[in-house]
Amino acid sequence: MTANDDASKPSWTDPDDAPEWPEEAFGRAELSTSGKVVREAAGTLTRRGRPPVGDQPKQQVTLRLPRAVIEHFRAGGAGWQTRIGEVLERHVGSAKRR
Repeated sequence: MTANDDASKPSWTDPDDAPEWPEEAFGRAELSTSGKVVREAAGTLTRRGRPPVGDQPKQQVTLRLPRAVIEHFRAGGAGWQTRIGEVLERHVGSAKRR
């Protein structure tokens, strides 16, 4: 004998349980007829992923730093790698002005 197979079947979800659409959403929604898009959605879609890089993208490197330096920046919390980059950029900027 096998175990009850009902446990592995997906439960049915009543389509009436879906939230109601506000009237403004209908004006922005994609309109299609017979599978062909008549009007694209307007202002409702959010693009996923990273934003596009600028004209000077960052370059990934491997860098060995003294433990005390890493601990100092990590103690500041999230964004510690960005802060290291900012310090280095300021140093490069001040070195160029000399």
